[in-house]
Amino acid sequence: MSRAEAKQRARVGVARLRHLIAGLLALVTAAAATACTTGDGRPDIVVTTNILGDVTREIVGDEADVTVLMKPNADPHSFALSAVQAAELEQADLVVHNGLGLEENVLRHVDAARESGVATFAAGEAADPLTFHTADDGGPEGGGGQPDPHFWTDPDRMRKVTGLIADQVVENVDGVDADAVRTNADRYAKRLTDLTTWMEKSFGRVPEDRRALVTNHHVFGYLADRFGFKVIGAVIPSGTTLASPSSSDLRSLTEAMERAGVRTVFADSSQPARLAEVLRTEMGGGVRVVELYSESLTAQGAGADTYLRMMRANTTAMVTGLTAG
Repeated sequence: MSRAEAKQRARVGVARLRHLIAGLLALVTAAAATACTTGDGRPDIVVTTNILGDVTREIVGDEADVTVLMKPNADPHSFALSAVQAAELEQADLVVHNGLGLEENVLRHVDAARESGVATFAAGEAADPLTFHTADDGGPEGGGGQPDPHFWTDPDRMRKVTGLIADQVVENVDGVDADAVRTNADRYAKRLTDLTTWMEKSFGRVPEDRRALVTNHHVFGYLADRFGFKVIGAVIPSGTTLASPSSSDLRSLTEAMERAGVRTVFADSSQPARLAEVLRTEMGGGVRVVELYSESLTAQGAGADTYLRMMRANTTAMVTGLTAG
């Protein structure tokens, strides 16, 4: 082969290599564009608790991705985030959280997201929060009071929050169809209205002298306020499951139960019932412990995998527990 022929072959080889590189670059560019449009290009709403996550998905529909941080059957007071989840908060278009101190291990991450420019919405703070009292704070059992974060036990307050979440999505999430979001929210609000009507009818079967509640901790204050029940007390005299009852707390509670003739305790299904079992010992047996889904949804198909199913299951269990015997 002559030198001229060798040079010509080299030129052809270089040209083919350049063509191959250009083709590979085109494929990489196309793949990146596809990834952006099918994943990264969609708006993302991050929700801390699974109860609010379910409601937010009903409102958002197909207009955006909704990432829920809290797993089924978790405790909102104690669940924590991985590094990946914490990063998701700061990359979101909107963060929806309960607020009022509920997500005790997550609040600092929500604050960090807000400080980085992410829109955040504290649903509980917009739901006309109630306060609960303990002997230590000086309320009815002594004085001030602290905000109760468990607003979702009142479906009317959840209906109000539904409209406010829709407002937040329309105002802060680019690319969503505002009309579709509003339509979804209105449709879900109608289902919440139907839920309230059904709960009123169900609770109407509970006699006045049995409309008293004792729970694992203070979680059903909103339900009691809405449907005409009286909260006698809680095994844990606090709004958080991270507190512990003292012997004097248990003694005060059992005395209150004896005075009110209450023999049924409602315990959260996501927490061990051992604290409620203590009352059986304190009161010499005869105490019925009924499990409720109060602070977390279950896994799919496990009885309370949506907010609506959770509320209906709890209502049925409460009516049965308060009217039996």
